[in-house]
Amino acid sequence: MEKVRVRFAPSPTGYLHIGGLRTALYNYLYAKKMGGDFLLRIEDTDRTRYVEGAIENLIAALDWASVKNNEGVMVGENGVYEEGEYGPYIQSDRVKEGIYQKYIDILIEKGLAYYCFCSKERLDEVRNRQKADGLIPRYDGLCRSLSIEEAKKRIAAGEEYVVRLKLPTNEDIEFEDVVKGKITINTSDLDDQVLIKQDGFPTYHFAVVVDDHLMGITHIVRGDEWISSTPKHVFLYDAFGWERPKFVHLPTVLNKQRKKLSKRHDDVSAMDFKEQGYLPEALVNYLALVGWSPDDNEEIMSMDKLIEKFSFDRVSKNGGIFDRDKLNWVNQHYIRALDDEKLKELIKPYLVKDGVIDEDFSDEKLLLIASTFKESLDRLMDITEKTSFVFNGDFDLEEDAKEFIENSDIASLSNAFIEELKEIDEVDEEFSKGVMKKIQKKTGIKGKNLYMPTRAALTGMVHGPEFDKVLLLLGKEEIIKRLEKYI
Repeated sequence: MEKVRVRFAPSPTGYLHIGGLRTALYNYLYAKKMGGDFLLRIEDTDRTRYVEGAIENLIAALDWASVKNNEGVMVGENGVYEEGEYGPYIQSDRVKEGIYQKYIDILIEKGLAYYCFCSKERLDEVRNRQKADGLIPRYDGLCRSLSIEEAKKRIAAGEEYVVRLKLPTNEDIEFEDVVKGKITINTSDLDDQVLIKQDGFPTYHFAVVVDDHLMGITHIVRGDEWISSTPKHVFLYDAFGWERPKFVHLPTVLNKQRKKLSKRHDDVSAMDFKEQGYLPEALVNYLALVGWSPDDNEEIMSMDKLIEKFSFDRVSKNGGIFDRDKLNWVNQHYIRALDDEKLKELIKPYLVKDGVIDEDFSDEKLLLIASTFKESLDRLMDITEKTSFVFNGDFDLEEDAKEFIENSDIASLSNAFIEELKEIDEVDEEFSKGVMKKIQKKTGIKGKNLYMPTRAALTGMVHGPEFDKVLLLLGKEEIIKRLEKYI
């Protein structure tokens, strides 16, 4: 059986989109399951959109998510490097080596591509006229009939040009998609795609076919926005006499309104999720389920379990909904599974960044914070809000807390509590677990009328983390200070 080889081939135009991370993840899962190769190639032929540092940022996001390629572009101590026998893996470097010119010459000689000298102004005019006539804007084929000899004379004279694909007229192009099934598109609905731009760089549609073939890619796994372009790619494979790879087009990642995720309305950068305190294991686990599900519908799965269960047979034909509430549920599961020491280290940067604590904050107390709030965190960044009552006693009472205090004998409860506190040096575990029984004996108040007003007075809420841990966190002096207001 042929060795499976898949690739993730982003453009270095900024951050790694959450949809791109899912595409990389599915490539990675399939490669790992099949014992194949997962390579990273950088498609940077559009130099106008190149962003400095984007390659490093893309790889950092993939590394954080543990979606790591075993071939292609890497980042090491000395910067970007490449590993593998099919390089270069950055397209601009492949242009410098003249890799694409050989194949464009073959197409021109076969009459399957042609030189086009039309100016941008003429192309704009043609497209505007077509739009006004209710037609699909496309190249009108003015240069299709130029002979190679005439074209080369014009090139020698210094005219600017592009090279276009010469598609046949009114011909069906069929291909099989692993997810979508058989797809047929007529060439009448396609344009004579530019293959080589005026700057000499290949377009995506040409370079991707040449690169995937030369790198031995067996499965092209990408978003379904590329379906309409695939017939042109198929035509090129057939034109060169190359074996077609298997095409796997993944459903679009949609928001809850069933619209494509957008920068304006949604979080779309993978690193945004890191900054908000989503654990990489949780994000990967959840992303895998956005458009795919295992046979047994299990939802919490480690990377190893995902690899074991993954198959393209279970990938949905329709868009996958990115549900933030569901992601939070998954992330909460992974946070709860952390030991307190690990969680302590993870929450500290958020508390420091928000100015709640400094770097020298008590390790013991931070461990107690981790233990106390672990069950209530959806994201690590929520720790600041959750602990606000611990660090700031000047809080507003929630409505139900206000109601409990107004309908209780809060003065007696506060007096009794302060009396108990004056008997000890500091709040310890023994005191925090036993003090409420002593207050109940002293005041005769019990149940909700005992616990709810006391919690409300100390935290501003009637619900929250375990009360004995709250007492340990606040300590003797702070508890007295907060209760004296009610005497």
